[in-house]
Parts: sequence; C-alpha cells; structure tokens
Amino acid sequence: MERKYADIIIDISHEKLDKTFQYVVPERLWEKVEAGTCVLVPFGKGNRLRKGYVASIGRQAAYAPEKLKEIADVEENAISAEERYIALAAWMKEQYGSTLIAALKTVLPIKQKVKKLERKSCRLLLDAGAAEELLRNCEAKRQTAKARLLKELIRAGELPMPLITGKLHISSQTVKSLEGQGALEVLSESSYRNPVRITDHAEDARMEAYKRKKRLNGEQQAAADGILADFEAGRRDTCLIHGITGSGKTEVYLEIIEGMIKRGRQAIVLIPEIALTYQTLLRFYVRFGDRVSVMNSTLSQGEKYDQCERAKKGEIDVMIGPRSALFTPFSRLGVIIIDEEHESTYKSESMPKYHARETAEKIASMQDAVVVLGSATPSLEAYYRAKNGKYKLYELKQRQPGKELPSVSTVDLREELRQGNRSIFSRKLKGLLEERLEKGEQSILFLNRRGYAGFVSCRSCGYVMKCPHCDVSLSEHAGGKLVCHYCGYTRPGVEKCPECGSKYILGFRAGTQQIEEAVHREFPKARVLRMDADSTRTKDSYEEILNSFANGEADILLGTQMIVKGHDFPDVTLVGILAADLSLHVNDYRAGERTFQLLTQAAGRAGRGKNPGEVVIQTYDPGHYSIVHAANQDYLGFYEEEIMYREMLLYPPAAHMLAILTASPVEEEGMRLAEKIGGLLKESGGDLHVIGPAAASVGKIQDIYRFMIYVKHKDGGRLVEVKNAVEAFLEKRQEMGEAGKETVQFDFDPLRSY
Repeated sequence: MERKYADIIIDISHEKLDKTFQYVVPERLWEKVEAGTCVLVPFGKGNRLRKGYVASIGRQAAYAPEKLKEIADVEENAISAEERYIALAAWMKEQYGSTLIAALKTVLPIKQKVKKLERKSCRLLLDAGAAEELLRNCEAKRQTAKARLLKELIRAGELPMPLITGKLHISSQTVKSLEGQGALEVLSESSYRNPVRITDHAEDARMEAYKRKKRLNGEQQAAADGILADFEAGRRDTCLIHGITGSGKTEVYLEIIEGMIKRGRQAIVLIPEIALTYQTLLRFYVRFGDRVSVMNSTLSQGEKYDQCERAKKGEIDVMIGPRSALFTPFSRLGVIIIDEEHESTYKSESMPKYHARETAEKIASMQDAVVVLGSATPSLEAYYRAKNGKYKLYELKQRQPGKELPSVSTVDLREELRQGNRSIFSRKLKGLLEERLEKGEQSILFLNRRGYAGFVSCRSCGYVMKCPHCDVSLSEHAGGKLVCHYCGYTRPGVEKCPECGSKYILGFRAGTQQIEEAVHREFPKARVLRMDADSTRTKDSYEEILNSFANGEADILLGTQMIVKGHDFPDVTLVGILAADLSLHVNDYRAGERTFQLLTQAAGRAGRGKNPGEVVIQTYDPGHYSIVHAANQDYLGFYEEEIMYREMLLYPPAAHMLAILTASPVEEEGMRLAEKIGGLLKESGGDLHVIGPAAASVGKIQDIYRFMIYVKHKDGGRLVEVKNAVEAFLEKRQEMGEAGKETVQFDFDPLRSY
C-alpha cells in the first residue's frame, strides 16, 4: 500500500525541538498537504494538537511506520509557506543562528488568512411608478425609515450600505424588509483593502507630473542605464549608488523600476523608517499610480493580508516599506532597492538577527533579481565591498540644478562656555534663527541623541573619559562608577577633569522637550513642531507633522534622527545640530561612522529649494575626524581614516565579528556557561580572536544576567562554523541533562553594543 510521509517543523521556538518531525499523511489529506502547508499534528506525551509547517513530502519512512503519528488536519485559516520561504528560513537559521520556526515566522509576511473586505450596496428594482406608489403607501402607514430609504433610492438608483446605515440611520432590518417586498436588492462585491490613500488633488498632480517627467542628468542616466543593461545581459552584481544629499537618487530608482516593469518584473523598495513611507509613496505614485503599495507595522492584519494577496496575483508592481517589506511574495521580482542602506534599522534586533542587505542578496539570488543600494553616506561594509570589486559602484557627485550644498560652520561649545554662554544655542545659531524668522524661512533643529549612553565629558576642554584598554568611552553607571562595556574595565567616577582640572566634568543630559521649552523662551513668536518618539505614537502622526511643516504651518521643526532622513523641505534654509557629541562618545566602535552619517544627513536637509542653505554644528570636540569630515561633506576622507582604524583593530568590514550573548536568571550559572563557551572557542584554534566573557553593558535586564563573548575573524564563514560548534555544544549539553534556564543568542557583525 502506497503511503506519504511529511517532515514537519513544529511551531514551538525551542532549541530542543529545532528539527523536523515525521508524520504520516492520511489518504484523505493527500490533495491538501504539500510543502509549505500549515497542518495540525498530535505532539508530545498528551498528543496535544500543535501547528506545524510541512518542510517536505516523501514516500520513505525514516522510522518504523507503525510508530509514526498521522497528521490530524490542515489548518485552514493559516497562511501556507511556499517552498522558497522554507529554503530562505533554513538559510537564515544557518547564517544568523536561531530556531528554524523563528526564521520561518520571520520570512512569512503574514500569519493568518483574513476575510476579504465586502462592499455592499442597495439597488432599486422597481420602476419609477411602482416605487412612487410604494413610497406613498409607506408614508401612509408612517413607515418613516422605509419611506426615507425609498426617496433616496428613487433619486440615486443605488446607494452604498455604509451611507444607508450611517448617514441615513436606517437599520439592516428595514433593508431586509424592503428586499423581501422585491423593492430592492442588496449587492455584495468583495475587494482588497488598500492602505494607499491618495487624494484627488494628488491624483491630478500625478498626471501633471508624469507629463513633465524629470530628465535625468548624465550621472543619473548612466547609473540607471548601467544597472538595466547589466540585468539584460544576465549580470546580477549588487550595485551601490553613492550620491551626495540632493543628487536625485530617488529619480534613479524610479527609472530602474520603470525599466523593470517594462521587462515584466516587480520591485521592492526598502526605506529605513515608517516616517518616510508616505512622502516616498507620493513620489512613486506619481510615476506608477495604483500599481504601488506599502507594507509596514501600522497596517491592520487585513491590510497586510490583502497587500500580500495583491502581490501574489500580480496586481501591484512596487512594494514600499521598512525591513519587513523584503518578504513580499512577488513571483517575478526584478529588483530590490535599499534606500539609505547605511541605517541600523535594516538589522533585526530579534532572532534571527538578520541584516536586510545580505538577506536581500539571498532573495535576489533565489529569484534571479538584482539588489541596488543607495546612500549619501554608505555603510563602511557596502563601500568596502564596492572598493574591493564585490559591488558595482555608481557615484552621483552633483546636486540637482539650483540645489547647491549648504555652507557648514562648526561651533566650539567649550569656547561658548568660557565666554559665559550656558544656553543650548550658540550665539551664531541664535543669530541665524532670528534671521530666518524675520525672513519667513524655515529651520530644523536636530538633537543628536542616537546611541546616547551617558558618556562623561569635560565642558571646559572637551576631554572624554575613555577605557585605557579599548578605544571607546567609559559609561556612567549608578553611583558614578565608570565602566567599559567591551573589556569590563571599571574605575570610580571623577570630580575634576584629569586633563585640565576643571570641575565641569559630567554626563551629558538633553531631551527634545527641554529644548522645545528653550526655543519658546528664546523665540516666543516662533511656531514650533516637535517630532520624536513621544509625539509620533499614533498611526498618522508622522504624516501629520511632516505635512504641517511642509505646508508652512511652522517655522521650526525640532526632533531626533527621524527628521533628518530623506525628507525634502524646499523652504528650509537653516539646520542647527545641537549636540554632535551625543552619538560620538558612546560605547561602540561604530560611533564615529554613525556620527558622520547623522551629521551629513542632517546638513543635507538645508538648501534644497531656491535659497542657499546654512548648517551649524555645535560640538565640544570640533577636531574629531568624523565632525571635520562631516562639516566638509567629505565621505571619502572619512572612509579612508575610519577604515584604517577598523583594519588595525580587526573590526567589520575589515574582519567579521560574532557576538555571543549568554543570559540566565542565576548570575553564577550564566557566567559559568559563558566561560565554558569561551574556553571551547579558545581551544578550537589560534586563528580566532576571542574577547571575553565579560558582563554585558547592561548586565541585568528584568532580573536576567547577561554575559558577552566577541569573536573576530577575517572570514565570515569561519564564524558560522564557530556558531555551529557552539550550537552543537549546547545540544550535547541538553541531551546530557546539564542545561538549566540559560539561553544563548548569536549576532553576526552586530550594529549595537550589548
């Protein structure tokens, strides 16, 4: 007798169960069960029904057939995983370290099927004479609701149900009664939810803008033509577009996508922040109309489900969104564009800790597509690969006509302090703000808080307390204790600056609300908008704030990094960067890179219209190379200096790094396991550079103790082998009954310190 067997991934995220389990496929389910199908299976001692995903179907039993359990049923409401998703999940598990089910859930853009949206309407069936007679009859019997509905239907012929039950306040019972009398019929039409809400005005603007489509300059056209020509010739090299702020990278993306659509292909456009979605969407809608959609965390489950269904059916050509949009189920994918590719939001902070850049390259290889990266300040990883020939580099060095780079001034806050100015605003910035307010021009005030971790610096000379063993700042802990989060070095806090003896040495503290109050004190007539995590909690708050500022309803936009990424405000002629140091002296080897990127991106918001722009960078460390190069808008100068430090210290991209986090509710057990893993790594060969174990920078979170090991090697594949060896060690430990409540996580080339 012929039998079918299914290897199934059980929906339990636990290392002990991180494998497939074989089940018999009963004959009644042969037509329904295939690779990717979500099924219900009896699992464990009590044979409790669990969800699982079919990884593969075969005719051979791996165990004695009589010992295998049967699949109970197919889970009708769950989304099936296509075979390519299972293959991608297996790659992510191997590449980044996680359970297979966690990886599979990551690549499934939606988890549950959702009912289609039904649009109901009522249509009059009677001719004019019969309808008027019925109306008079209803009025005579004082059936006011029926009479009201009949009047409207005689006038309009057909009415949408929401208008009938909402504006006309007519119950569904009244509708049913008239339907029973043969006076009307209820029509039902299923439709997809569409999160793209474009106004009529925007639609008119779309048609007008399409007629006068921008002509690309020579650099832009060369980039678009080169990428499309390579695609046509079968070459699939990842491409990096390095374009200065205002050079028109988006126009190049639009040209590439149009070329792909002409070839019958589809496009995914990744953007770093939800805040950019609407503004970016409008630019794409102008070119491609309703063949564009969005995918982000603000959408309802129904909206997400419908966008995936539209993508599967080929009803859309372009999907825009943050990292999760990468897994849009297009069947004819041609290009994945990652805008602002340097942004850390492209790295997942939950298991598996994948990076969108490498995952996009894997998806592209599976679907015969190409990856295009774009940034004014590329990540060192991307530019390093471009310089070494792994990526194809296109450079846009010209701003679009009439949009010259702004002039940049650096203000030394130590000098301001010496001259008695203890205000948040330097004298230069205050004067320029007053000038802009008088002229009716707009300004942006950017508080550079990214990576803020309580570093300690001297306000008199700019000296920063650093670890003597690592090139990172010490972090201030409770009681004033200073700690290095890389090697564990600790020292007491200081009352005087070791460099100049000043008593003005302390941790830096600043917040957007305090700065907003200061703006109102200094400029009481100024209209101010604040954009930060607190002011953008609701679904449409990003769009509302950005639209208000773009429409000239405020003079000053104040905020954190979300206000300096990709926005185009032509009336902004001044950008003030209030605290350049906050992202500079943090416990992270990427601090210089992040500071340079943020300052350059912030400076790029000024002078994008007809008037020239000006930028003021306020800092206690004006001589730091990242600030000097940012002020000069000199990416290459910064890259050459930063990559030299990375090569000397074996940091990415000159080498690869694996972070291994051990966590336990019992401090001693967590440290013991971390030491065992560290010992295993140090014994496995002298080619590895092992740092730790040591307490993590945040040593305890919710009563869970955390310990870190960092492993460096020039070959990323060697670190995958290290991860596999540690996983094998943990599995053996589990089998021998030695495991407690400890957990272990892996992070390749981490973008943040632990």
